[in-house]
Amino acid sequence: MQETKIGFIGAGNMAASIIGGLISQGQPPANVFASDLDAAKLAALATSTGLKAASNTEIAQQADVIVLAVKPQVMAAVCRELAASLGERRPLLISIAAGINLAALTSWFGSDARLVRCMPNTPALVGSGASGLFANAQVDSGQREIANALMSAVGLALWVDKETQIDSVTALSGSGPAYFFLMLEAMQDSAVKLGLSPEVAKALSYQTALGAAQLALASSETTEQLRRNVTSPNGTTERAINAFEEGDLRGLVDSALKAAHARSIELAEEN
Repeated sequence: MQETKIGFIGAGNMAASIIGGLISQGQPPANVFASDLDAAKLAALATSTGLKAASNTEIAQQADVIVLAVKPQVMAAVCRELAASLGERRPLLISIAAGINLAALTSWFGSDARLVRCMPNTPALVGSGASGLFANAQVDSGQREIANALMSAVGLALWVDKETQIDSVTALSGSGPAYFFLMLEAMQDSAVKLGLSPEVAKALSYQTALGAAQLALASSETTEQLRRNVTSPNGTTERAINAFEEGDLRGLVDSALKAAHARSIELAEEN
């Protein structure tokens, strides 16, 4: 991996987080390249990480792995230009753009392109991301290992069996941080109404969310059992859980994930 030359087309927050994770885990900055239309942002990233600022053409000519990290609406134009610069080269291409499926990428790069579609999420910015990956048939086992190592640098990386499952990953973990932020907002608002200061409500809600996640990760018990462990009969937690169930929280969550899943499919069709 350390000898692998990795190029990033686009140097936004997600790309910067992956770059930082790679370098912190021992990837030589000299083997990391990045391009971006924002020259000042690219220069700042190069200064802070030691990577090489480059053009799309230079990345196409040198990189063994190219991470496509531009916005979905400009992906087609960027990929067509990149494909022309690649010529006969066939590096591993990893797309982290939402709504861009393998059919679209293949139409731009050709049927022999080695493609991985990845759905990361924003906690990658703090090294706690959750990414789903799917590769086409042209990607070999060694390249899968490279893609896995690249995304594991910023958190959990899991492979899915079918490309259509990327839409499910999008609905669960890709959009998922916003669901928890909304829950935290609601909990803080209620706690303030119950007399806590905004600062105390914020600190306690954040730590409670963190502690619950860490406990779930450390435990061999199911989340259902963990919930039961906290829920004493006729206690405060049971009263709150009953209120959630009476309000059909499960149905709301199901509707929300289905809506995100449907929109993910729509975005792919639009591109």
